Amino acid sequence: MTLTFTCAPANATTNPPRRRAPAGACDSHFHIFGPYGRFPLSDDRPYTPPPALIAHYLDMAGTLGLTRRVVVQASVSGTDNAVTLDAVAQLGRADTRAVVVVEPDAPEARLREMAEQGAVGVRFNAVSGGGTPVEALEALAARIAPLGWHIQLFLSGRALVELAPLLARLPVPVVLDHMAGARAADGPDSPTMQAALRLLDTGRAWVKLCGYRAAPAPHDGIAPLARRFFAAAPERCVWGTDWPHTGFASPEEMLDDGMLLDWLHDWLEEDEAALRRVLVDNPAALYAFPA
Repeated sequence: MTLTFTCAPANATTNPPRRRAPAGACDSHFHIFGPYGRFPLSDDRPYTPPPALIAHYLDMAGTLGLTRRVVVQASVSGTDNAVTLDAVAQLGRADTRAVVVVEPDAPEARLREMAEQGAVGVRFNAVSGGGTPVEALEALAARIAPLGWHIQLFLSGRALVELAPLLARLPVPVVLDHMAGARAADGPDSPTMQAALRLLDTGRAWVKLCGYRAAPAPHDGIAPLARRFFAAAPERCVWGTDWPHTGFASPEEMLDDGMLLDWLHDWLEEDEAALRRVLVDNPAALYAFPA
């Protein structure tokens, strides 16, 4: 695979949000990269991120008030989950979970071992690749169901529309990354949104309100998508920073995480009960954090 670009680093410091997250708030989506001497990137990767280390992440999360977290295995690390599971161990198993990427034929013993290390789901990435192929969805879902895991999907809008009937019949919960791949320019009634909303209607699908990928800068028009999702399934929406924001190639493009939390406050119209649901109660249910 030809490397497309080298990512800009996450901001060295984070601006405080207007209001910090409530006690027990969870960052349901971020990545750790490096140190590369211990955890090298995959040779077959679509981009090259600078190191994004635990101390840097904790500084950002502390500024926002996030005390629970879900480390998501990124495409550039392939199916070697060492960096992700090491992050769980360092950050603390009580308050940290992992979503891993595995080969379709991963041994049962290895899956159980990763569950003991904090893994709660398997990610399928049909956008940047580097992991489990979507063709393995049904077979792998059947294998992870006894573990109580879920499937997490990063899909383009068209792919979600095509896969939705299959996803609806999987024997495990489904978590849709990044606003389910919906685009702000298509509005809150687009085919992608309709497919995602039908999945939410099953009662077994969740959506991550990680929004900035839904629209290019200045990122206008995302609020109607977030509000539509929350209105449809307020008990199955979660939120994440998506730190360190690998989609940006230049520091000038980089987003501030304090601003991203402000966006969530705006989307939920400063409703304290709604914010607590998305940041505390829902992730506690999905990721099995203590109440």
